[in-house]
Amino acid sequence: MNPNPALSGRRLVSLDAYRGITMFLLVAESALVYRALLGMVSEGSFGFAIFQQFTHHPWNGLRFWDLIQPFFMFIVGVAMPFSIKNRLEKGSSSSELTRHVLRRCFLLFMFGTGLHCVYAEALVFELWNVLTQLSFTILLTYLVINYPAKWQFLLSVGLLLLTEVLYRSYDPSAPFVKGENFGSFVDRILMGKISGGGWVAINCLPTAAHTLWGAMCGKLLLLERKDGEKIKALLLAGAVGLLIGFGLDWAGITPIIKRISTSAFVLASGGWAILALAFFYWLIDVKKYKKWTFAFLIVGMNPIFIYLFAQVLGHDWLTGFVGIFSYGFLGYLGFPENTMALLTAFLSLACMWYLCYFLYTKKIFFKI
Repeated sequence: MNPNPALSGRRLVSLDAYRGITMFLLVAESALVYRALLGMVSEGSFGFAIFQQFTHHPWNGLRFWDLIQPFFMFIVGVAMPFSIKNRLEKGSSSSELTRHVLRRCFLLFMFGTGLHCVYAEALVFELWNVLTQLSFTILLTYLVINYPAKWQFLLSVGLLLLTEVLYRSYDPSAPFVKGENFGSFVDRILMGKISGGGWVAINCLPTAAHTLWGAMCGKLLLLERKDGEKIKALLLAGAVGLLIGFGLDWAGITPIIKRISTSAFVLASGGWAILALAFFYWLIDVKKYKKWTFAFLIVGMNPIFIYLFAQVLGHDWLTGFVGIFSYGFLGYLGFPENTMALLTAFLSLACMWYLCYFLYTKKIFFKI
């Protein structure tokens, strides 16, 4: 939502930094940084285990990279109360605000489905992109944003329970089999196909909890309470999410599977998202360690733009363009292939970061 929220007359820099770091990590993936890092180490080594955390888990399990989408959807939720408050204070009516949200959700849906056309290089109808799912979670959260927190929380729990019921009713004996679950069944109806990676469109239901929890946390940060009380509440909520999420997986009740967003995954990843917010809020807005955040803040100032740019041009055109020169000069100097790939990836990342910096210096911010 609004990339520059204010809290009691001051910037909530922690949210800006949280968003910026998340977007920077996404841009680095588009620049092929993580692929290049994996190419520098041997399989089975300690380095491989570390860099593998920047890839999605193939099915049952949780890696760091599986948290990026939940972070993204959670951050949007945190920003919503600030964005709505700012717009109302500037004179927007409720009807104008509703039209704005509907327009934004429509554009996000179109961007998300359009990206899949770019990936396929053809007109396709696929609903697996984060922007497509975000269009649903934002709208749902907006519809209940003014309800008491307990009702928002109950709605999020209801979405997780509904997910459990749908998957277990479809196949009681094996509800979470890749490509043979309720989510894949729905995809065959909606799109006539399933994702090769096991992703499902129905993820928008359980992951709406991330945006709902984000909005609840955002409203908490808006309250006139001591910082210590807010941080304790966030730490408690995050710890409970981790305990229940990992507990369901360890007990063999519901596995943690990001690709179909099981309830265990949503709880565990949501717990990490809340704890990350608590940490950044404490470090940046309470302890005032802000100087280091600048490099990330400017990336978070144009989140949707840089995401679309990285997805459309980063993977292929930009890395290819940079590679013409990096491989040309470094190859002439005798650098090995994996080193040239790594340097090319970092140069591509630097180019996309500089694009964000250029827009920042020119005060150009793309909003929808």
